[in-house]
Amino acid sequence: QVQLVESGGGLVQAGGSLRLSCAASGRTFSSYAMGWFRQAPGKEREFVAAINWSGSSTYYADSVKGRFTISRDNAKNTVYLQMNSLKPGDTAVYYCAAREDHSGSYYLYKYDTWGQGTQVTVSS
Repeated sequence: QVQLVESGGGLVQAGGSLRLSCAASGRTFSSYAMGWFRQAPGKEREFVAAINWSGSSTYYADSVKGRFTISRDNAKNTVYLQMNSLKPGDTAVYYCAAREDHSGSYYLYKYDTWGQGTQVTVSS
């Protein structure tokens, strides 16, 4: 099983950008599809983006489509989330997740392993 560590969160003004990273260790990273989820205070954890094992297929929530980009570097065992045009509504703890399958998924329960999360705060 992989272990996941997120980084790159922080405080940014509305309209700004952040790049989140998720470093994986353990078993073969390229065996896993990866996802990003987020959880705002008082709300359920929600899907943000996912990517298949090779990086050839990506999936996005409607709320972030056109603003966020998920990518991966299997040589570095890392998945990224580039977040542009950030809005106060994007404020949340962002979690990286791994699914032992080649295909990404929109569904939280299909992911086997989770990171500890990184806080993203967007000020207006």
